[in-house]
Amino acid sequence: MDTTAVRSKHKFNEVSLDRYLTEQVADYPRSISPLVVRQYASGQSNPTFYLKKDEKEYVMRKKPPGKLLKGAHQVDREFRIQSSLSKAVYPVPKMVTLCQDPAVVGQDFYIMEHVKGRIFRDITLQEMPPNERKSYYYAMIAALAKLHSVNFRRIGLGNYGKIGGYRQRQIATWTKQYRASNKQGSLDDIPEMEELITWLNANNPKDAEKTTIVHGDFRLDNMIFHPTKPKVLAVLDWELSTLGDPLTDLAYSLISYHWPTDVPSPFGNSGDQDFDALEGIPKEEVLLKLYSQYAGVPYPIPNWDFYIALSFFKLAAISQGVLARFIIGNASAENADLYGQVTKGLAMAGVAVIQRTSKASISTSLTAASEIIPVLSTQPLSEKARDTLQKVKDFLKEEVFPNETVYLNQLQESSDPWYEPPIMEEMKAKAKSQGLWNLFLPSESGFGQLEYAFMAEEMGRSPIAPQVFNCSAPDTGNMEVLHLYGSKDQQRKWLRPLLDGTMRSSFGMTEPQVASSDATNMECSIEREGDSYVVNGRKWWSSGAGHPNCKFSIVMGRTGGEGTPRHKQHSMIIVPLDTPGVTKVRALQVFGNVDAPHGHFEIKFENVRVPAENLILGEGRGFEIAQGRLGPGRIHHCMRLIGLAERALEMACQRAFSRRAFRRHLAELGVVQHQIAECRLAIEQARLLTLKAAHLIDMHGTKRARKEVAMIKIVAPRMACQVIDQAIQIHGGAGVSNDVPLAAFYVMARSLRIADGPDEVHLSSVALRELKEQMDKAKL
Repeated sequence: MDTTAVRSKHKFNEVSLDRYLTEQVADYPRSISPLVVRQYASGQSNPTFYLKKDEKEYVMRKKPPGKLLKGAHQVDREFRIQSSLSKAVYPVPKMVTLCQDPAVVGQDFYIMEHVKGRIFRDITLQEMPPNERKSYYYAMIAALAKLHSVNFRRIGLGNYGKIGGYRQRQIATWTKQYRASNKQGSLDDIPEMEELITWLNANNPKDAEKTTIVHGDFRLDNMIFHPTKPKVLAVLDWELSTLGDPLTDLAYSLISYHWPTDVPSPFGNSGDQDFDALEGIPKEEVLLKLYSQYAGVPYPIPNWDFYIALSFFKLAAISQGVLARFIIGNASAENADLYGQVTKGLAMAGVAVIQRTSKASISTSLTAASEIIPVLSTQPLSEKARDTLQKVKDFLKEEVFPNETVYLNQLQESSDPWYEPPIMEEMKAKAKSQGLWNLFLPSESGFGQLEYAFMAEEMGRSPIAPQVFNCSAPDTGNMEVLHLYGSKDQQRKWLRPLLDGTMRSSFGMTEPQVASSDATNMECSIEREGDSYVVNGRKWWSSGAGHPNCKFSIVMGRTGGEGTPRHKQHSMIIVPLDTPGVTKVRALQVFGNVDAPHGHFEIKFENVRVPAENLILGEGRGFEIAQGRLGPGRIHHCMRLIGLAERALEMACQRAFSRRAFRRHLAELGVVQHQIAECRLAIEQARLLTLKAAHLIDMHGTKRARKEVAMIKIVAPRMACQVIDQAIQIHGGAGVSNDVPLAAFYVMARSLRIADGPDEVHLSSVALRELKEQMDKAKL
């Protein structure tokens, strides 16, 4: 047992502690024997003590003395999480008591039962035969995966931390702690730390985070093993625990595989060894695969280098804090001065990781498994996303579906077709109050494209539902443009009202006089005149322009001359629709319907003068903005179409059950059964492809997913048209009437085969990318 006499700066009133335990702990010995107190050599943050009275053994963790960094050393959180994990039969010591009365020993502390077993301070396990070592690492990974599978809500830890955004908070937290430590210990800034801070902020993965309990300091030497077996009896040191991204724990637990050989290690291994080459120690790849199997996550682990760099940054920040406490005289461990030697080395190791990452080819192909496993997972969603998805489903069932007829009746009763039925605002207010608002935008909701895709599918089941949740086109695309590319003033003036749902917008791209499937044909001009731009041209299919709350259009037009490269000739600008020279020429009919109150208008721009600051991002950046806008937006359209197809298939099945022909229910006819089966096949295929595209955008951005996005724009509308058409056929004459909504469903689906680009354009895009990929493979 690695204990020493209590160090002078950590001495406390042991008699007072003895008296407290006698009063508070039922089975504490009441004899006159003295309380034996020893201090563990380990414990860099909260000093830890071995207590023994008669035959009873305990361990005490307490805050260190002196001035402490804000938010650190929260022993009450350690006590709480271990108490809760006991309910989940997770291996932790049994908690005895928590004391937050400083009069007892001077600081807050808690007592837990002593667990007898082995702690391996040397994580290379040199004291055991090489053939036994791997079993202990396997046990560590199994314990980590088990922790990440605990339902934290069920054991009372639903408010133990925030849901989502953990990686960014970690970067911010350790940046703050590092700089506070420098100030506290009068230490110099480390250039490599500043480089890590910049890189981590810029390269935080775009994929949505899974949320689980995270330990925060999960290492082999923070575990008590069975005296003779590779079995984890207790996981120790929960000071940094919270709710967060489980992969941060995984990377931290395996950081020794990346440890620089010229940096001494205070965590057990000597630091001068190549850890991955040690006899009997499993390769990192083996442990990653094992974790993937236990935890049900894809392998290879996505963005692994980011997590390793974040771990080095965190360790370096912790090291700087320990060094600062050593300088001011309240370090918890005897070897705290060692940290003065490792902080810069750890920062340099992190920089080496990011340099390795930057040199890696960005065109490295993904394995089929990494592309599809998250989609096939039984739980591809975070806890927060699952909860929100259920809330969306419940809201649709309780509010939206019952009010569809109310909405249509209010619209038909109005003498003004461009009238927003009051029921819409009522539903919007309810959705907003329940937090079901702006779910499509990751910066607002915290959801990635894969998580939102499931919500978009549910919303697609009703033509009016997307607007209820403030997730309807073209506003979603315009909000993405303004969020990603808008200036602060543009965001304040135009984005904020869109996010609040008090304003709507349109998008002006397609033109009546040219073939707009080739967007470089656009002729609408945007010319600079002093501190203004003057817009001249015609746009049509400006969706949403008929809505009474539509206040502006984002217009794409030509700013560059013939000498400018084709894809640098166009720009986007915000044009308020009440600007002189803007004329709504006509509402375009879609299969004979003007689609009020949304509407699709032809709009003329005649010498329309708008302030120069309304130009988005800069001249010639139009296609760059369009590519950023269209990826996520197209996934939203496709998932909504899948939801629409699901509802059409439900209606077809209900019709088949309720109608009889030739002395049998339609559902008993082989031809109808085949039609229904074909619909199910088509829906499932379209959904999987769309979810894959969403996952790729989360993991690698829109550019990497261009081929998949082009494919779903062909597959999803075709599928929806096929399924809705079959539903119409099963309904017979009713299917083409207004008595059921299938005709309206078909209009929506058929229109979208053109609205986001005709199939032919997407087919060409898919073919060109496929040919290039095959040529690249042939060169290898």
